[in-house]
Amino acid sequence: MTDSLEQDKLNTRGSGILLHPSSLPSPFGTGDFGPSAMDFVDFLGETHQKYWQILPLTPTEDINGNSPYHCDSAFAINPLFISPEILFEEGLISKETLDNKPSFKTGRVDYPSVYKFKTDLMYQIANENSSLPDQEGFEHFKNKN
Repeated sequence: MTDSLEQDKLNTRGSGILLHPSSLPSPFGTGDFGPSAMDFVDFLGETHQKYWQILPLTPTEDINGNSPYHCDSAFAINPLFISPEILFEEGLISKETLDNKPSFKTGRVDYPSVYKFKTDLMYQIANENSSLPDQEGFEHFKNKN
């Protein structure tokens, strides 16, 4: 038997909003987990929402119509959701890199262009930071798996 406080928690209703991160505003071709996501979480709190429901965050492919429901791994996250602004804040990319982004279409995601831009960023970071934290641990994990 649960105590009354736990029972109240179970009986408390909550509301939320379904919004996929790709729908958040961003100058980088698609929404991501950057500043707009943080603003959205603040909005949820201000409006007393308890839940942010999202759709799958898995990598997409053109061959499958970029559907998050058709993917090779249920455990991988789509690199499109990596925020260039956060990468800049973490000192992993320069302001120049951030400012020299391509012009992305608005209204619809141009998946090939956004994938190219964001994967190029990841390669740039990997090449410029061969001594990222715990590189030895990563190499051990990679060799083991």
